Amino acid sequence: MDHTGATDGLERTVIALPQVPRRHDVNRAATASSSPKARAPARLAHNHPDTGEETIVQSTPDHLPPTPFGEEAVVELAAATAGPVLLPGDEWYAAECAAYNLATQHSPAIVVGATNPGDVQAAIRFAVSYHLPVAVLATGHSALSSSGAMLITTGRMDSVLVDTESRIARVEAGVRWQQVIDEAGKYGLAPLNGSAPTVGAISYTLGGGLSPIGRTFGYAADHVRRIELVTADGELHVVSAEREPELFWALRGGKGNFGVVTAMEFDLFPIDRIYGGSLFFPGEQATQVLTAWSAWTMDLPDEMTSSIALLRLPPAPEVPEPLRGRLVVHVRIAYVGSAETGARLVAPLRATGPALIDSVAEMPYAAIGSIHNDPPMPIPFHDRSTLLREFTPEAIDTVVRLAGPDTQSPLVVLEVRHLGGALDRRPEPGNAIDTRGSAFLLYAVAFGGPDQAEAFNGYLTNLVSALEPWSTGRRFVNFFSAVDATDEGVRAGYRPETYQRLVDVKKAYDPRNVFRPNHNIRPA
Repeated sequence: MDHTGATDGLERTVIALPQVPRRHDVNRAATASSSPKARAPARLAHNHPDTGEETIVQSTPDHLPPTPFGEEAVVELAAATAGPVLLPGDEWYAAECAAYNLATQHSPAIVVGATNPGDVQAAIRFAVSYHLPVAVLATGHSALSSSGAMLITTGRMDSVLVDTESRIARVEAGVRWQQVIDEAGKYGLAPLNGSAPTVGAISYTLGGGLSPIGRTFGYAADHVRRIELVTADGELHVVSAEREPELFWALRGGKGNFGVVTAMEFDLFPIDRIYGGSLFFPGEQATQVLTAWSAWTMDLPDEMTSSIALLRLPPAPEVPEPLRGRLVVHVRIAYVGSAETGARLVAPLRATGPALIDSVAEMPYAAIGSIHNDPPMPIPFHDRSTLLREFTPEAIDTVVRLAGPDTQSPLVVLEVRHLGGALDRRPEPGNAIDTRGSAFLLYAVAFGGPDQAEAFNGYLTNLVSALEPWSTGRRFVNFFSAVDATDEGVRAGYRPETYQRLVDVKKAYDPRNVFRPNHNIRPA
């Protein structure tokens, strides 16, 4: 029996996932004399991503933009890390900074492609020495502010270990959900992954983690067992309910405010099949279907998790013909139980009218990403969200008036997710998630680049304002957008007492505010 990754003396059977393709491997090699005046030009060794051939490029000090650090400091950092160290203008800098949301512009002062916790420690110590804020990039679905910062990319840290006896997975910082789904699925187990399997497992879980089967089991953060992270002092911590419990509480819901998480352990569940899929209806039936779905959610068992969306689909050949180039209503179903019971529960929705497509059936859990079918490729987008107390006929009329079939709405997606069930139950030990008690989550997305931000954000602001009569006034951290990156916006994710408790933890572990994620909890 292999005991790799054992926790507190527990024997574990662990299986490592084969390595997925990584970003272009870049090794920075440089030489410098002891005299700053006699520095030799940096030598950048690039391995071509296709041929593997190494190309050496000379880079003089003039190549570096004005920064608080010099070339010798960069050389020392490169010597202390196994992963690449890149500066603006370096060949692979742009590729290393690339994120899923193409509307986000990244311009860090320096980038470290971490391969292990030691790389993370070296990067943080460097950043603190030169008073740089630290940002972290896994997959980049959320907007990220990295201008002038130390950016740590984690895509190379991609190991997944599964303990089949205790049903626990250990994942490294750059792991994406599909890796965990595939590895756990070999043993009839499933994680509480997100609707998009391309999302990073750790960043998602730190924000709470709302799964397509969340009503059955709660938030992903409710089931975290252990977290390994590097704090602002460059030290590696292993935290749990028993070790540094206050930091453990804050990390589960407080996102990346307290350090860079290098690995995490969380529960898996004995699920290999669910009853799930999609119902697509014509957009002209939006009011009818939204009303039927809202009423249907009022009396459901916790085993049923669902959402509904208005989708404006392009006239593209990859879109199924019945949906191509039109507005449709997309009902998403995930039932943890038998197909017979699931079909009985879904029957009232099917009765609302003939569906354009009905794919709801028994399915392997490994295919759960097909329910929402989020775009796997990078896209430019602008988004907004709000939590709702209720989704009444009046709220539905507001949605249809602003985004329905008779509008020129720029939205590609306007979705409403049903909450409640296990999502309302506080775990033991508790965590910083503060969305319990909300009935629905509304999330809206428009596709477009930075030049369309002003127009789209104006529309999104009007949409959220129009829904205020049914809103809790809160937002869910995982769905924070770029416009939420203000003190007021961040506070909207928490109750006042929770926010103050998070501030207290921030003061204890990051008093200089080194870590500034998109929702920055400031220490003062």
